Amino acid sequence: MKNIDVDVFVVGAGPTGLVSAALLAREGVSVTAITRYPGLANSPRAHIINQRTMEVFRDLGIEDRVIAAAMPATLMGQVVWAESFTGPEIARRRAWGAAADRRSDYAQASPCDLTNIHQHILEPLLCEAAREYGADVIFGLELVSMRQEAERVVSLCRDRVTGEEVQVVSRYAVGADGDNSAVCREIGFEVEGMMGLGHMVNHWIKADLSPYTAHRPGALYQIFRPGGDAGVDNAVFVNVRPWDEWVMSLPYDPAAGQPDTGAEAVARKVREYVGDDALDVQPISSSTWTINEAHAELMHKGRVVIAGNAAHRHPPAGGLGANTCVQDAFNVAWKLRLLLGGPADERLLATYTEERAPVARQIVQRANTSLAALLAIPAALGLEPGQSAEEGRVRLATRLAATPEGVECRRRLADAVRLQDYNFNALGVELGQLYSSAAIVPDGAPDRSGRDPELFHEASTAPGAPLPHAWLARRGRQLSSLDLVGRGRFTVLTGIGGDGWHEAARALSEELGVPLDAVTIGPDRDVEDVYGDWARLRETEEDGCLLVRPDHHIAFRAVRGTAAPEETLRAALLAALGHPAGAVSAGLAGAGAGSSV
Repeated sequence: MKNIDVDVFVVGAGPTGLVSAALLAREGVSVTAITRYPGLANSPRAHIINQRTMEVFRDLGIEDRVIAAAMPATLMGQVVWAESFTGPEIARRRAWGAAADRRSDYAQASPCDLTNIHQHILEPLLCEAAREYGADVIFGLELVSMRQEAERVVSLCRDRVTGEEVQVVSRYAVGADGDNSAVCREIGFEVEGMMGLGHMVNHWIKADLSPYTAHRPGALYQIFRPGGDAGVDNAVFVNVRPWDEWVMSLPYDPAAGQPDTGAEAVARKVREYVGDDALDVQPISSSTWTINEAHAELMHKGRVVIAGNAAHRHPPAGGLGANTCVQDAFNVAWKLRLLLGGPADERLLATYTEERAPVARQIVQRANTSLAALLAIPAALGLEPGQSAEEGRVRLATRLAATPEGVECRRRLADAVRLQDYNFNALGVELGQLYSSAAIVPDGAPDRSGRDPELFHEASTAPGAPLPHAWLARRGRQLSSLDLVGRGRFTVLTGIGGDGWHEAARALSEELGVPLDAVTIGPDRDVEDVYGDWARLRETEEDGCLLVRPDHHIAFRAVRGTAAPEETLRAALLAALGHPAGAVSAGLAGAGAGSSV
């Protein structure tokens, strides 16, 4: 039997597993990732990549590759609802920050643009990066069993082609193996909620729809036709490549049998929804999936963690799936790295659950709520379950009438379309993940947000928040505040008068073996605040400091300087590394962290 000894064993080679492997390998960790499949994603799946995930790709050094391979962002900025592609349009809504009143929100929130790149295009880029950094990615290898011992995880795998057994012995393991996770089964992780709430079929096709889409470009087109079990026969067309490659997603009832995926049946369906009987349709492949609402409350056990769809399962509404998966990896990778012979305490792994399980719960609930909200549009039009197609057509005609009923229908429709912002303009959901755990030193700062926290992101330097983005300059070159942090390292950010924090950072990096940088922001310093935006966002005095983790989240904030910066920073670092409260509390006395400016 073949044996593999490795620091971290990653089960699964989708976005979660590949990003985990790349981040770990970049920091010198020996890592092997496996997948039971013979290759990477073979069809379009997840596709909306939000700004926070693009920041992870920026940290990983592949942002430019992703942008180059993606659908241009200028072509994804709206959603269209219609009776068919050739028929009457029902509504449009600017999406993902494309509306004039939201564009500045997105631009201020991040140095990165969100983009539209389908999973079968993205995964090869992630695999390439993982291998470039030194990770081993093995295809066709299936996990059979996994057990934990005191100092290691022992996994038995089998080659699905040859039948050869392979034993993998690792210090830690990551379960990134999706909905039917073998890691969850073997280690006993429980995923709570409901599965199979609905059933969908995806048809990946080639069809030139440019006459119907190029003048109203978008990533999503939803077609509502009268009739159907839900009061409306509906399909979502997801753009894969402008404007001749698509995924058409349809609901189906498994009690009535499996959907017909034959080429003629698929082409016929596409033509019905497009409204063009002569359309040339070339089916590529079809697949079925279920609507789920489930997540794990515990995402780590001993030396094993679960991430991605192994830990949270939900529909694609809001484009939250792959993004949440990548951000799980960004949270846990640096923790595993510092546990491998580094300065971290084993308690650090518990903070992965403390920080990411609430996010998983929120995302699962939000995605399912957003999916249900899509039905507000047909409801506003008067389409109801049990209607005949003819009754539905009569109701649809109401919105065109110069009658009191028509006025009311148009008002309901406008309200229903605005509701879709929670699906397509939910910047707060995408970016506003505030962590709370034993690795975050709270300072009692109040929540000052006065806007809807799901629609809007409020930049903050409160402990647990992601570091705010501000454009800065270094030796004539523009860079983001986010470019000062991350890449596997802790960072102290301070201003003029913060020399004590600098000296403390240098001493503690050597003393504790922590990868720790220190950057002074100010005129004629390491980095200059040329626009004054950082001074507005930092929420500290110039001689205060922020301790930023490798995943860009703020671990500690000192609003102002202290007479004992080394003791204060040591305590904050120990907390961020998972050491128990008794080891850190003394150093925080008098740290100036208990008030905000």
